[in-house]
Amino acid sequence: MAKSATNYENLYIEGQWTAATDTIEVTDLAEGGTFARVAAATPADAEDALAAAQDAEAAMRETTVVQRADWALAIAEGIEERAEELATVIVREAGKPISSARGEVEAAAERFRRAAEEARSLDGEYLEGTTDGHEGWRAIVRKEPVGTVLCITPYNYPLSTTALQVAPALAAGNAVILKPATKTPVSGAILAEIIVEAAPELPDGAFSFMPGPASEIGDVLAGDDRLGAIAMTGSSGAGKHVASVSGMVELHMELGGNAPELVFPDADLDSAAEAATAGSLKYAGQRCSAVSRVLAHEGIHDEMVARIDEEMDDWEAGDLFDPDTALGPVISTSQAEWVQELVDDAVEKGATLVRGGSHEGRFFEPTLLADVPDDARIVHEEQFGPVVAVTTFGDEEEALSIANGGDLGLDAAVFTSDYDRAMRLADQLRAGGVRINGAPSHGLGDIPFGGVKDSGIGREGIGHTIEAFVEQKSIIL
Repeated sequence: MAKSATNYENLYIEGQWTAATDTIEVTDLAEGGTFARVAAATPADAEDALAAAQDAEAAMRETTVVQRADWALAIAEGIEERAEELATVIVREAGKPISSARGEVEAAAERFRRAAEEARSLDGEYLEGTTDGHEGWRAIVRKEPVGTVLCITPYNYPLSTTALQVAPALAAGNAVILKPATKTPVSGAILAEIIVEAAPELPDGAFSFMPGPASEIGDVLAGDDRLGAIAMTGSSGAGKHVASVSGMVELHMELGGNAPELVFPDADLDSAAEAATAGSLKYAGQRCSAVSRVLAHEGIHDEMVARIDEEMDDWEAGDLFDPDTALGPVISTSQAEWVQELVDDAVEKGATLVRGGSHEGRFFEPTLLADVPDDARIVHEEQFGPVVAVTTFGDEEEALSIANGGDLGLDAAVFTSDYDRAMRLADQLRAGGVRINGAPSHGLGDIPFGGVKDSGIGREGIGHTIEAFVEQKSIIL
């Protein structure tokens, strides 16, 4: 069933496009108004997708690595062929500047290519018994798909994060049900078209596109025992809910972050200020790996604030389709109000408002807070807004106490010229990843990333995700 450029009112279930009974309106964050209407699946649709996926599992197990790698490469080519269309969609539905949107499309294509490479290296083991009574045992340990993977994707990277989940799941031989974020489902709809066209040999039911409000279909999908795994990127609260309703499935979750950047007097302060500013303001701060708080040694606090303030002069809002525009809106007015709540709390508790501090609709001013007290909520809660919050510490012990406080532990950064200190802090920071002399960055997926505490379960990365979506079977001779 063909679809027009701004009308995606179909679901994909059991190998065919099916008109939905209801739709979601997607707001145009670049020019206002309604950008598109996307299908809204019902609980009955979700049940159909689950049943179809279960029926397709056996056929998917029969596919070869060569087939699946070819599909992944063809999907990558399909993404590149529609690159500008996808970038334009991401600008409109996510409010992301065009330069960043184009980078996201490139990353999505590359992730499918890497999935093809990693799938080819997915191999098993041959083992021999080495304990008393098992000397004659020989075993083949084979890796098999978990069955069906539910992919729950976020609004902030609606294409590249989707690729990070879907590509490994398909490459490992699983059926996939894609549940995109309700605020940004259009890029997912286009990706669904690309997958269907690029891999016509996919068994019916092996891929389903299930957009719709989480309140309607989320628990139906996540709580079903027919799933083998759930891949999710989102907030810690949403992740806890999904985990609470899920059954005995593999949970693969990258959740909330509140990354601290620790800056010591011997650091390159210009580099630290640049990293803090870009790390906080890129995509209006709506990234799990965003620099959420800058912990500056008390002897350099004022100097760091001044340098960050200067760096922020280059971050101005503008036409999202202008390649020079660096800053856009947050995803919704309610998100802007959340950021406002955190900023107001910090100021009420004694923080100094250096610049910004307010919003108009979805646009939140680039904001710099100095002397932020440790008891301010913004020091410990995920903000997802364009705010640089600078607080102080006296020594390493205090820096670690502040950085490790709270329930989140996704990323951290340390700026220092002292190698021993850098490694000592990297060992002691409670985070899934620590960047030395640079802002946190997850890359394309060649390095594993994920969090501790409430920041997630497992580690993402193309090869690591493929490993999460297979299970070992020992055949003993």
